[in-house]
Order: sequence, then structure tokens, then C-alpha cells
Amino acid sequence: MKMLALLSKNSETLPGRTGIARVDRDTRRLVERLGPGDIAVLDEMDLDQAVADRLIAAGVTAVVNTSPSISGRYPNVGPEVLVAGGVLLLDTVSSDAFGRIKDGARVRIDGGVVYSGRFTRKEPEVLVECLELDEEAIAERMREARNGLAEHLESFAGDTLEFIRAESSLLMDGIGVPGPELDLTGRQVVVVGAGPGHAEDLKKLKPFIREYGPIMIGVGTGAEALRRTGYRPDLIVGNPDDLTTKTLTCGAELIVPADLEGRADGLERVKELGLGATTFPCSGTPADLALLLAHHHGAALIVTAGASASLEEFFDRGRRDSNPATFLTRLKVGESIMDASAVATLYRSRVSGVLTALLILAVLGAAIVAILAVGHGSEMLAGAQEMLDRAELWGREVLSRSE
Repeated sequence: MKMLALLSKNSETLPGRTGIARVDRDTRRLVERLGPGDIAVLDEMDLDQAVADRLIAAGVTAVVNTSPSISGRYPNVGPEVLVAGGVLLLDTVSSDAFGRIKDGARVRIDGGVVYSGRFTRKEPEVLVECLELDEEAIAERMREARNGLAEHLESFAGDTLEFIRAESSLLMDGIGVPGPELDLTGRQVVVVGAGPGHAEDLKKLKPFIREYGPIMIGVGTGAEALRRTGYRPDLIVGNPDDLTTKTLTCGAELIVPADLEGRADGLERVKELGLGATTFPCSGTPADLALLLAHHHGAALIVTAGASASLEEFFDRGRRDSNPATFLTRLKVGESIMDASAVATLYRSRVSGVLTALLILAVLGAAIVAILAVGHGSEMLAGAQEMLDRAELWGREVLSRSE
């Protein structure tokens, strides 16, 4: 007992950050195992914001990346997000981190070096030497990455032309877009992805969803986000292997992305659960497929939550698999798509005008009642009635402008 107490005391007084190492080359699988105070050891070239958000949400204290967190190919914002969230970020100098750092072992990080967390040695055991990426180092690498953006754009332009040649019939004429059982014609549709800010987007959309009752489409784990916030997805577009059984069996219609030859991951899971699913062959992302499907089948308005596509986010998502389908899909559905933040802003303005009109009418009505109660004669009553008529007319004008 004395020895354990001594080791615990030593671990608390040593400099740096100490935690349990969670090691996996599959980042998606790794994130599911992370807990508060863990140290994530991963292999993530050009770490993007989606991964950074999930690491922060898991509560990690440090991230050891065996690939360059910013390679310089394009400006990716993941490292900035991590460091701003108080997470220590290190890129390994040597290539043997996965061999040296054992999954589940206690390790300590200090001065860019990963040490063994065992305190039985007089001299700490060095496991891996790293380069710490602080705010200054990240800013310098981002400047260099932005300077190389023109080259990335040139490459992207070539990929875009190739995509148009291969899938122009799908993009322009909708050939190959599956027909869901749901009738989307003239309906409002909310497409929910698991991208940055999806939870906040859904909160902003609550009044809109309450009034219009839109069709809810969950993209991948965006379907899980819908369920967590109390909504049932009407349609799910994504790999069933990424979803829980409870979500898959919630009654939503399933659309499973497939490659151009028709091969689709996750169909075995669907069969095991005794469910039906429709495949959608396309080289686009699941979010692209959801947007194309909603647009092709006549949705009046498509609102995206957690699936935005600004220029910075687009190149951050470009990552290893820069996909021109995302860019071209937004052009195709451009006249009917809106981001959740924009819808929430317009909806607040509309509701504010309506409430103001109703409030004034209520106050004037109360004044009339008070006049009648004290019996101030017909002249004052006639004047009050005229005021009420004008207020009603004004209120109607406000309501018509807000619709």
C-alpha cells in the first residue's frame, strides 16, 4: 500500500500530462473507445474539424498523431480547433509510435516527449519523440498551406471534369436516383449530418420544425443525432454499419450508398435485422446523395444541419478524398437549399414581428375593456374602437409581410 501511494504521489508531481493511451489506426473506432483524460494515438493525415470536434467531445487531454496533422496540401482547421479546445497536439518524429506505445498503458507527455507512465525506474523511459504543435506553429503551417491552395484547386478542377463525364446523367437528369416511399413533393426537408455544429443547428431549428413538421433525413450518424434530440428520422442515408440497432429499427426508410458497380457496405447488417433498404450508386458522399434525392423528388426547401459547405470547410473535408460531387451537388440544388443558421435567423425575425403585432392588439383590447368598465360614454368608446380597427389593420399588414 505504501508503494502504491508513493507511485501515485510521484505521478502527480511529475511535469507534463499523464493519461491512459488509446491506440488505433482506425480513427472512427478509436474515438468510440476514448474517455476523459485519455491520450489518443492515431494516424490522421491533415486532421480535419470533424475529427477534432469528436476528440474534444470525448475529453482527451492530448493527441499523438503519427501522420502530419497539417501536411501543407490545403488549409485544414482541425489542429486549430484541438489546440483552442485545450488539447495538447503532437506529431511524431519517428515512425514507430504504434509499436512503442501500448494500448491501455499509462503514459506521460512532457516537452514533446512521450514517456512510459511506469514509475519504477529512476530515469523515465522514452517511448516516442514528437513535435508539439502550439498555436504559433499551427498558424505558420496554415499560412504555408494557403499558399499552396492554387495547386489543390487545379487538381480539383480536373477531378470535377472527370466526375461530370462519369455521372452527368445522374447530376443533370436524375437518372439513377432512387424513388423513396415518402412523398417529398412540395415538402420542407431537414438534412442532418454529423458535421461541426449539428447539435446547435438542431436547437436553432426547433421553432421551424415545430411549425412545419418537415421530413427529417439523417445522414450517417446524423440519424443518431436526430434521435438524441428527440426526433425520429423519416429517412436515413448512410452505411448501416455506422448506426446502432435502435436507430436502424426506428421505422425510417433506409437508403444505402453504393459504388458505381452497385456494391454497398452494410447490407449484411440490414438483412440480419430483417429490414429493407434501397441502394444508391454514386461516387458522392452520403450528404450529397441525400440532397440530390430530396431535390429530384420535388422538395420545396432543403435545410441542412451539420452539413454546411463553406470554402474553408470544403477543403477541410477534402482531406484524403476530395470529392467534386459535393461542390456540384450544391450547384444543382442551389435554388432550394438553405443552412440551418440562415433559416433560424429568418424565422426569428418572422416570429418577432408576429408577436409584436399580437402584443399591441392585446394591450389595446385591454384598454377598451377598461373604458367600458368605468363607463366613459359613447364618444370615448367610438374613439377606442377606431384605434382598435387601425391596430387590427396594422397587425394584418405585419403578419402578411412576415409570411
